[in-house]
This record gives sequence, C-alpha cells and structure tokens, in this order.
Amino acid sequence: MNKHSILVIEDDLAVKNLITTALEMQNYKFHTAETGNQGLMEILSGNPDIVLLDLGLPDIDGIDIIKKMRTWSNKPIIVISARTEDKDKIEALDAGADDYLTKPFSVEELLARVRVIFRRLNYVNSNIESNSIFINGDLKINYVQGCAYMNDEELHLTPIEYKLLCVLAKNVGKVLTHTFLIKEVWGNTLGSDVTSLRVFMATLRKKIEIDTSKPKYIQTHVGVGYRMLRIEES
Repeated sequence: MNKHSILVIEDDLAVKNLITTALEMQNYKFHTAETGNQGLMEILSGNPDIVLLDLGLPDIDGIDIIKKMRTWSNKPIIVISARTEDKDKIEALDAGADDYLTKPFSVEELLARVRVIFRRLNYVNSNIESNSIFINGDLKINYVQGCAYMNDEELHLTPIEYKLLCVLAKNVGKVLTHTFLIKEVWGNTLGSDVTSLRVFMATLRKKIEIDTSKPKYIQTHVGVGYRMLRIEES
C-alpha cells in the first residue's frame, strides 16, 4: 500500500467509483465522503495528504469547503468539477485550490496530477537543506519548518503559494519566466497555465505586500514573468 493517503469527496457514485478504482490500482490508500460535512470530518480525523474535491455537493458548495479548509489546513486540494467556465476555475484557485480538473476527465491525467502533487510534497519534506533560513527585509522563510513569516508573524500560505514564494526566494533578483515558474511549482506544465499562475501570484502578494499596487517584494515583468526584489537594509 502506498504510504500516501487521499480523500475523495464526491457524491456522484459513478465518478467516485471511477476515481477510487484508479487509486486502488495504483495502491493508494484512500477514504471517501459523499457530502461536504462528511468530507470536512474526514479531513479533521483522517489527515489525508491530498483532497480530491467535487464542487457540486448536496449540502455545501465545494468553494465554501475550500475556504473553510484554508482557515486551518494547507493540505493540497485538486478540484474535479463539471463547472467548465474560466470564472469557476479562477474562483476555486483564488479560494485556495491547488489544481482544477474538469469533467469528463481522463483517469491517466488525474493520476498524473496526483503524482505532481506528491512529488512537490516529497521535495518540500526531503530535499530542503537543513538549517536554511532566507531573510529579505521583513520576510523570512524557514525551509526546515516549511513556514514563512512577515514581521515575525506566520503567513498562512497554501502549498502552491509557499512553493511559489520559495522558488522566487531561491532566485532573488532574477527575472523568472512564466514557463519556468509553472515548471518549478507544478512539476511541469500539466494542469496549470499562466492564468493559474497569475491567480496564485495575486493571492501571495496580498499576504506579503503592504500595498499590492506598489509591490515591494515581487515585481511583475509584463509578458515575461516575475522577480523577487532584494530589499536593501537601511
């Protein structure tokens, strides 16, 4: 049995059976829930590594579940939804989802996106140098703890926001292209695009910038990418 655990929150029996059969064939440990309330209880009690979330649940809209989760958990969330409009995808990503897959979907693509998430988690847990702390102005990242702080107050970042911040910090002063950032944060270009990157960059900026209209830490290079500026000590 794969040591990683996955929670599937899906009320459509056929879709749930399709997902769980695919996970079982890959030897993933998984649990299921058919309502939002059941899903939230499973997250609290079972502490899954990844949540696969349908948005159209019978009791709670999936967007509200994402928002509730993000008040106390940074667990990765992959949305699997019949909602195909860009505004729905942006709303879910803005609320804190890590990825968005529309129905009908390919099982192979779903499993690939799950693997991308797990590779990112393994990188964060295993490949970060010990005793490594990044400080830039009032921003501090403790790579060992996997936490970031602003003015010594911990930032509540989603896993994608944290990885994005780390990639920028490790390349401070360099302009990073959209393609480079997508590859570094998501593992490859699968499941992400420039629109998703912009959504996560906007939510990250809200958490670290005093005035997002006059960014101090992250500079936009229109049509190219982003750069973390080195804050000079006065």
